[in-house]
Amino acid sequence: MYKIRQIQYTSGSVSIQVYKIENRKRVIVKHIGTAHNAKEKSDLLNIAEKYIRKLTKQISLFEEGTTTNLINLSQTEFIGVYYTFLYEILNELIKSVGFDRLNNQLLIDLAIIRIIEPASKRRSIELLKDYFGISHRRQRYYDFTKHWKEFKESVEYSAVSFAQKQYNFKFDLLFYDVTTLYFESFTSDELRKMGFSKDNKSQQPQILVALMVTKEGFPIAYEIFTGNTFEGHTLIPVVKQFINKHNIKTFTVVADAAMISANNIKELEKNKLHYIVGARLGNLSPSLIEKIDRELIRNNGRSIRIKTKLGYLICSFSSLRYRKDKYEMEKQIKKAKDVIENPGKNKKLKFTITKGEKIEINQQLIDKTKKLLGIKGYYTNLDENLIDNQTIIARYHELYRIEQAFRVTKNDLQTRPIYHFTPDAIQLHLVICFMALVISKHIELKTGVSIKKFLTETKKVTDGRLVDRITNKEIIIRSRMNDTTSDFLQKLKLLT
Repeated sequence: MYKIRQIQYTSGSVSIQVYKIENRKRVIVKHIGTAHNAKEKSDLLNIAEKYIRKLTKQISLFEEGTTTNLINLSQTEFIGVYYTFLYEILNELIKSVGFDRLNNQLLIDLAIIRIIEPASKRRSIELLKDYFGISHRRQRYYDFTKHWKEFKESVEYSAVSFAQKQYNFKFDLLFYDVTTLYFESFTSDELRKMGFSKDNKSQQPQILVALMVTKEGFPIAYEIFTGNTFEGHTLIPVVKQFINKHNIKTFTVVADAAMISANNIKELEKNKLHYIVGARLGNLSPSLIEKIDRELIRNNGRSIRIKTKLGYLICSFSSLRYRKDKYEMEKQIKKAKDVIENPGKNKKLKFTITKGEKIEINQQLIDKTKKLLGIKGYYTNLDENLIDNQTIIARYHELYRIEQAFRVTKNDLQTRPIYHFTPDAIQLHLVICFMALVISKHIELKTGVSIKKFLTETKKVTDGRLVDRITNKEIIIRSRMNDTTSDFLQKLKLLT
């Protein structure tokens, strides 16, 4: 028995489908269409009813568009497929986040195609035509570049508002990190400069991008710096700008060890901001290392808290980390001894020291390393009465979520290499990539699968394109939606 299904989207549109039950499962027979108002809905329901009547009389399943005119397959020619279903899903998510406030369909479409198949702007516009039948002029992108600041402000505002509603973001805890993006060029300028590259592209100019995410890993803001900027110098200006923009009173930033410095700590304290950052124990004074070695009990999960000039230093011991550190140390010592026994190699290694022309084992460094085996350090200005050591450690370990965001940015969205050269075009490119990252991370967080897996499944729902050789009219036939895709849409609250 065939039935009509009405799927209510959050935007107010309604999708009409014909389905049947097989083996206690709902099987979509045909997607009739999507209505955006009451009249369209009524028309599609009528079409669905007529479709069912014809099915029960065993009339051909193939119809022309959303009409009830039968087509003769011998008179048609297959001309390709569209991925309009996937476009509709991503467009609904764009609206739910609030990016439609941009009122700029080109930027929205470029963000959508970057999620699906990242490419240059020229290629992206070709793909929009090939995949969805959507036409844009590439020159329009450059017409909008001078407005990138307005677009960035709107996009970040929407991301923060959405994080508050969907992820209960309260501005109390934020994760911060930076990465580098390189260019397909070897020429530097005021923005694109040579610097320490995290992509191993030290010979190519780059920019430094700072990203802020919630504890779930949902992106809410970013900033761009020149490629030769020291990453530790980015934390304070980005954080201060963010708290001033949103008038934040209580705030804790979590960042890695590269962000810690006396000046940064001083500025954070001055602005009454809390911090949790990684500590580089190898840089500690001998007396402090001795204190840690003497007071920290080497039992799994044990920790101590020591007051220092950079705040409270929390040190924790892990038996798993101990085994890993010990293995790495012994491997490095073996390499060092091999170099000493074979001077021709003449390589400078971690546990070697050069005295004149002679290479020796650096026993002092080995002794210091042994005292720190299995120990990880963290700095914070949060008092122990407010938050215990284990919570501090747990929050720092959630930094992996921002690393996941960077992996999506670089690998799935292929934000780099960047092909633009003017600062405004580069800035607008990052606005589009940030939009794509927000949507991609929301999909991953809600569905529990990677964006790659999500795209693989949703791409299975295609619109077959036929042309009637007699009337020369194009006919669109949508394939059935599988259970996996239906489950994704329910988790994203795109299906009621």
